[in-house]
Amino acid sequence: MTIDDAIKALSSDTLKLIKDGYVLGLGSGRAATALVRSLSSYLKENNIKVKAVPTSLQIKLEAEKGGIPIIEADQIEYIDVVFDGADQIDEEKNMIKGGGGALLREKILINIAKKVVIIADESKFVKKLNRSVPIEVHAFARNTAAKHIQDYGGKPVLRTIERGYPFVTENGNIILDCDFGEISKPNELAEKIIQIPGVIEVGIFTRKPDVIYKAKENGKFDVLT
Repeated sequence: MTIDDAIKALSSDTLKLIKDGYVLGLGSGRAATALVRSLSSYLKENNIKVKAVPTSLQIKLEAEKGGIPIIEADQIEYIDVVFDGADQIDEEKNMIKGGGGALLREKILINIAKKVVIIADESKFVKKLNRSVPIEVHAFARNTAAKHIQDYGGKPVLRTIERGYPFVTENGNIILDCDFGEISKPNELAEKIIQIPGVIEVGIFTRKPDVIYKAKENGKFDVLT
């Protein structure tokens, strides 16, 4: 039994939160992909109709493949349930997200969601956030934003793809992955960074999830509320 077995099992449990007529937010990454693949069958078997707002092209393609109706975020006022993953979760349920580069869209959906459901494997849970924080930045502000981030104790590194070119988000921006060491005050740090001219979004998420599914190495999972 593995983490993947746990994610597959919890996907079935998670889908029970969905009701007919819901608008769903679909996050990005490994867990979200597994969920979307299970979602299509679940909707057909239970004759449930929903609309979904994906946060990335990858998830949009998965949803389209499963025949899940897609709607744009600017066509709705709220999300009933958003399903997403996390790169790291601390004891206070603050999160670091954006490893896949979709932090801006993920934060928009989480902000308008009635319920937030997070799926993550047990290695992502820590006492204090301490991994690098993705920060989406307009390319014009690459150097100036990096300087401000350094002033706040961060060590920014431009995210690149395999060939060495800058990684570009689906919004046309770049990402600076910034090491701040152990983050004792996530909300305070996020508020400082978002004020930097040229910063589009910060990968520190301080809205607490309503439900967290913790996938374990033994193929089982815990549900944290």
